[in-house]
Amino acid sequence: MKKAANSIGTKKESSLHRELKTLYSGPQGMTEVAAAGYIADGLNGEGEFIEVQTGSFAPLKRKLKALLLEAPVRLVYPVAAAKYIEVFELFNGTVFLLHRRKSPRRGSPWDLFNALVYGWELASLQGLSIELVLADIVERRVADGKGSWRRRGQSILDKSLEAVRESIVLERPADYLRFVPFARREAFTASMLAKKAGIKAALARKALYVLTRLGLVKRAGKKGRAWLYERV
Repeated sequence: MKKAANSIGTKKESSLHRELKTLYSGPQGMTEVAAAGYIADGLNGEGEFIEVQTGSFAPLKRKLKALLLEAPVRLVYPVAAAKYIEVFELFNGTVFLLHRRKSPRRGSPWDLFNALVYGWELASLQGLSIELVLADIVERRVADGKGSWRRRGQSILDKSLEAVRESIVLERPADYLRFVPFARREAFTASMLAKKAGIKAALARKALYVLTRLGLVKRAGKKGRAWLYERV
């Protein structure tokens, strides 16, 4: 393993990604490490690879399996417990901050299943730990009229880390039982899970897909058209 001689993987990197890989690599570690034919985001002082991912885990499956042949891997997944939006305007070559506001949207640990649904098998890989980082995140935008209509034409410039509130480490399938808020033999549907967890039904269905694949819940019949589930 060695430090990469170039900046492979950093050209489109956000400040959030860079800050997290530096934070988790630590003062005794290093970032951008060549190993197993890939460039790992970092390597900490304990000899553990660091990978930061803000989207789906699916693109990382081959890379993580290759890195695990050499050392343990910590997959860091940030969730915006609070998001602050700063909108800038460019005028005569100068950037001005128009306003800063707090987004009404708040993330939760359940957001993990948006990333894990297409890479659920990663949760059972020996040597891989997934760390959820609940953080305050700043999203910087520019009012250029080129962005999504949902953002009123504002383009996203960057995202950065403002503060870490909490982290949750998941090292083995059994750790995911924290996402099954029902007693054993207590039957429940996706809608019941969504209501109890305070999440949308679509996200509850993703969670149940992953939890079923991990052998933590199983289908136990039907209630009308809805599947019933039970803890295993």
